[in-house]
Amino acid sequence: MRTARAWIAVVALLAAACTAQDAPEDYPSEEITVLVPYTAGGPTDLAARTMGAHLEKALGQPVIVENVPGAAGSVAMNELVASEPDGHTLTLVAAPSTVVTPMIQDVPYDANSFVAIGVITAVPSVLAVAGDSPYPDAAAFLDAARQRPGELTVGTPGATTSQAIELRRLAGEYGVEVTVVPFNGNAELIQAVLGGAVDAVFINVSQDIRQQFDAGTFRPLAISPAERVDYLPDVPTLAELGFPELTYSTSLFGLGAPAGTPPEVVSRLEAAMRDGLADPGVRQQLDEAYVPDEFIGAEAFRQQLDEIVRVYGPVATDLRGG
Repeated sequence: MRTARAWIAVVALLAAACTAQDAPEDYPSEEITVLVPYTAGGPTDLAARTMGAHLEKALGQPVIVENVPGAAGSVAMNELVASEPDGHTLTLVAAPSTVVTPMIQDVPYDANSFVAIGVITAVPSVLAVAGDSPYPDAAAFLDAARQRPGELTVGTPGATTSQAIELRRLAGEYGVEVTVVPFNGNAELIQAVLGGAVDAVFINVSQDIRQQFDAGTFRPLAISPAERVDYLPDVPTLAELGFPELTYSTSLFGLGAPAGTPPEVVSRLEAAMRDGLADPGVRQQLDEAYVPDEFIGAEAFRQQLDEIVRVYGPVATDLRGG
């Protein structure tokens, strides 16, 4: 009996040791992988690598950024939801696309298959024309679209992106109809505008687009956030122009973890992100223009994702049916 009790005690001690080793307070206990649903070199990749370098220093474990492009981000998300929910596999959430894709495509996940941790950068969308466009401002362009439904063409970075969905909402909710022309990436969109293949583009205001504005080859007409941005102070918002509901196409690049990740792990990652985005060096690497003035943590990020799902749901249903 004494031998049996001794073995039971040993087993109990080993179990306790394993539990302690796996406990959230010991997180992370191994390297962290951040899945990026796009190819290397773009804004999502930059956001992930910059934040990954900070997390590596803050958490004391290597952070590996792995580019897993394909199928509108669903390849990376499939890998995420199949991983252990222990905080050692994360993903770069690119909203709205991360939550819109499962509303349109048949994928084994939805918006509730991951937990939000925090936002790294926010990149608004801009309606822009070529520098020599006959439309001097947003009012002229939108009035022409209203008077000639479907005649004006607007390029977007994909058929089911937030920009394409917002243009559908422009027609459905405000009666201003344009023809959406999807392209693959900014390089194609830039050439389409410069070559006169489309009348305008609705696109993220990434650094390459801002360079077009600086060179005078593009002219910004209207921007997507509810308020104007510092780096385009003279460009009105769509809300100012009479479209108060068209404020959801700003791309939020943040981190997420599989559903079921312990709250303590999420909180530790959130706190590390908060500290990183308060670091001037990190903010400069990311481009200060795109880092939110106030940190958007787990709860606020989730609220924004849920709002996107609510607003885009009807349009996504139509796209899925179409």
